[in-house]
Amino acid sequence: MEEIIIMKKILCTSALIFLFFTGILHSQDWANLNRFRNENEKLGLPSAGENRVVFMGNSITEGWIKIDSEFFFSKPYIDRGISGQTTPQMLIRFKPDVVNLKPVVVVILAGTNDIAGNTGPSTLEMIVDNIISMVDIAKAHGIKVVLSSVLPAFDYPWKPGLNPAEKIVALNKMLKEYAGKNGIIYLDYFSHMADERNGMKSEYSQDGVHPNLEGYKVMEPLVEDAITNAMQLK
Repeated sequence: MEEIIIMKKILCTSALIFLFFTGILHSQDWANLNRFRNENEKLGLPSAGENRVVFMGNSITEGWIKIDSEFFFSKPYIDRGISGQTTPQMLIRFKPDVVNLKPVVVVILAGTNDIAGNTGPSTLEMIVDNIISMVDIAKAHGIKVVLSSVLPAFDYPWKPGLNPAEKIVALNKMLKEYAGKNGIIYLDYFSHMADERNGMKSEYSQDGVHPNLEGYKVMEPLVEDAITNAMQLK
């Protein structure tokens, strides 16, 4: 009887240890490097003449392919958005999810979750530094960059009271100035989607942050023009 009790304790302890280390391994993938690992392997390198474009971003990019999948599937566009991500997380996964896919152009849309503090406090300068690092990596590998403005948001439903609107305006100004000084295509979604409060126009979003189909339909011709312009850069 005593041996059975001891065996049960050993099994329970082993189970707890297994769950503990499983949790550690999961938490160690802070940047979610495994999210697209299999898809990237299946995708492989671009075919001859394929002008591949990778969209790097957060839930706004991830939601795009879910809400208007035809926009991606009818073109050599690859969506690599992960919900909730901040710029340091994107920077960590930039090589496997962008560089290794050998695109001609990368469209970077990032920064709003940093302002929301999703992975801790972040200054605007920290956000810009991370984005510049992504741009530098892309340029070092011959990838043209489309640097997107952060979309307007008057408040964050999951973290209200942060007053992000004025921070987004300031961040976009910094990104635009950097792009202009460095010969990078700057994509201005903001001015096409903002209301008088510098929030998202109500017809373009249900929650004031994430675009609906009408919102993405505003963004699509803008990004296509930007991609065309980026491809023409020497």
